[in-house]
Amino acid sequence: MRIGIVGLGLIGGSLAIDLRRQGHHLLGVSRRLETCQQAVRQGIVDQAEPEMGLMADAEVVFLCTPLGALAAAVAQLLPQLSPAAILTDVGSVKAPVVDQMAAVGWSNFVGGHPMAGKAESGLEAAEAGLFVDRAYVLTPVETTPPAAVETVAALAQSLHSQIYYCDPAAHDRAVAWISHLPVMLSASLIAACLAEPDASVIELAQSLASSGFRDTSRVGGGNPELGVMMARYNQSALLESLLAYREQLDQMIQSVQQQNWLELEQKLIQTQQGRSKFTICK
Repeated sequence: MRIGIVGLGLIGGSLAIDLRRQGHHLLGVSRRLETCQQAVRQGIVDQAEPEMGLMADAEVVFLCTPLGALAAAVAQLLPQLSPAAILTDVGSVKAPVVDQMAAVGWSNFVGGHPMAGKAESGLEAAEAGLFVDRAYVLTPVETTPPAAVETVAALAQSLHSQIYYCDPAAHDRAVAWISHLPVMLSASLIAACLAEPDASVIELAQSLASSGFRDTSRVGGGNPELGVMMARYNQSALLESLLAYREQLDQMIQSVQQQNWLELEQKLIQTQQGRSKFTICK
């Protein structure tokens, strides 16, 4: 199969590595000529160039640009494609993208979101097996052709991902809780630590930071552009989750201020038991 990747960053590059190893012919588009040359040189794709004309013969195209650049990429891409070509994306917000594709009239579109990533970004961070045992969400709607869904699902399954199907709006509410909210909380944790007024204390904290801080701060130290896109395109659901979190944090503050250790312990018991209900990939 001839598969196009628009956007040769972490996700696009990792998809290309795995799909090319399965025998597909990979076509890559990146704004930077240097990235295209690097992708070909490293064997990540078979062909790559900055122009969308390369996608003319693609059977399936993965849109792997940042959410903010997606509309411009689609506008350049669609005139080059065969009418039978299937488009899918990898963005962490689905409803605005699905609505956008409906507005431009491309019915062969399947919203997708591989739930995988790293703190690093760019083609240099791409790696084989990034999607193994990770959730890969597909968000078809009533007008999505079943054949297009089956094709994208088969490609996602070939990556050894766990496939989930859901409504675009439901996806956005769910990821607000388990992906977008954690980024904001993690970033706030780092910002709070950096606001410590005593230089010697913050220097000591930086020296003592271990696995607990590493785990809770990881996503807050990721690509700032992705964090802004999460907030911009999933604003309503993110605000809902942030306000709910603030309410829980206020309850924690109250318990500590009032020295209500029993209430605090009960809350921590609830959270200890509740965490096991979330499927957490290692």
